[in-house]
Amino acid sequence: MASENPAANNSTTESPACGNATAKDRLTRREAMVRLLGLTAAGAGTAAAAVWLSKHSALPVSTTATDARRDHTVEANATLPEVVVLQGEDPRALVRRAFAELGGVGRFIARNDVVVLKPNIAWDRTPEQAANTNPDLVAEVVKQCVQAGAKRVIVTDVSCNDAERCFHRSGIAAAARGEGAEVILPDASRFREVNLGGEILQNWQVFGPFLEADKVINLPIAKQHDLTGATLGFKNWYGILGGERNRLHQQIHQSLVDLAAFMLPTLTLMDCYRVLLRNGPTGGNLEDVALHKTLVAGTDPVAVDAYVAKTYWNIDPDALPYLHLAERRGLGRADFSQVRSKFLQIT
Repeated sequence: MASENPAANNSTTESPACGNATAKDRLTRREAMVRLLGLTAAGAGTAAAAVWLSKHSALPVSTTATDARRDHTVEANATLPEVVVLQGEDPRALVRRAFAELGGVGRFIARNDVVVLKPNIAWDRTPEQAANTNPDLVAEVVKQCVQAGAKRVIVTDVSCNDAERCFHRSGIAAAARGEGAEVILPDASRFREVNLGGEILQNWQVFGPFLEADKVINLPIAKQHDLTGATLGFKNWYGILGGERNRLHQQIHQSLVDLAAFMLPTLTLMDCYRVLLRNGPTGGNLEDVALHKTLVAGTDPVAVDAYVAKTYWNIDPDALPYLHLAERRGLGRADFSQVRSKFLQIT
């Protein structure tokens, strides 16, 4: 796909799921999500952030909240690396080699599994702008899952900008469908109120496909973010939620850990082929994008985030409180040097 100057098309619609906008934009985002969910936002505007999140994190719906923690992790294997870092020209080749180094796709996907892939499809941007996950990477993961015998492979996200435009302009919808995936755009009827069981996050709207999966693969892209320094694998879980996700920014580190403890992935494949070094998470200027041609994959999501944050932004784990909070919750290790890892150049 040819490079595109984003200045030529800046007419995007953003939902209240994502913050960082003017007061005028906030009204537009609120209206967009009301149209999407068909609900009236609930909030306690003058309450403290933690109180609001813990007591009012659900929008009013007719369904009953249920305990629904999802653990899609695979059995540990001490003979295999927990994280692999691969560099090469072809994103598809990087995916194939990542699966091979981590024990083969059969370790992660069983015949007749319903597999949900969670790329970042939040923004109305082209692949070159590096705001969404690389479509070739997504396509190859779909292909590997189909070849492993998955009954269904679903690609979905709850976008910030207009979902149809995001899925199309990112190239992800076409690439995923080309390999046999079902591409599902967010739909009001498929959100369910769920008890996330978090310390901050309790009842919230979760998009149904993530609750119905046998396996979930996290496919974030590495980007700069003003609040955390970088938006990585943990932040990508915001895209399973409806409602006013920008409220989560008030207690962002604990919210990230609550979400990660609720949705434990089968595997994390971090897209570092193009890295948005500045002006994330939306990006727009090609000058902010660096071509690193790298994939970081692993079964330890904490270590994956820690490695990428340090490598591309020189951010130590101590500067990302959610990494240590996640480690204390047993979700992985923040000290990448203590994780079994492998580095490969793919020719």
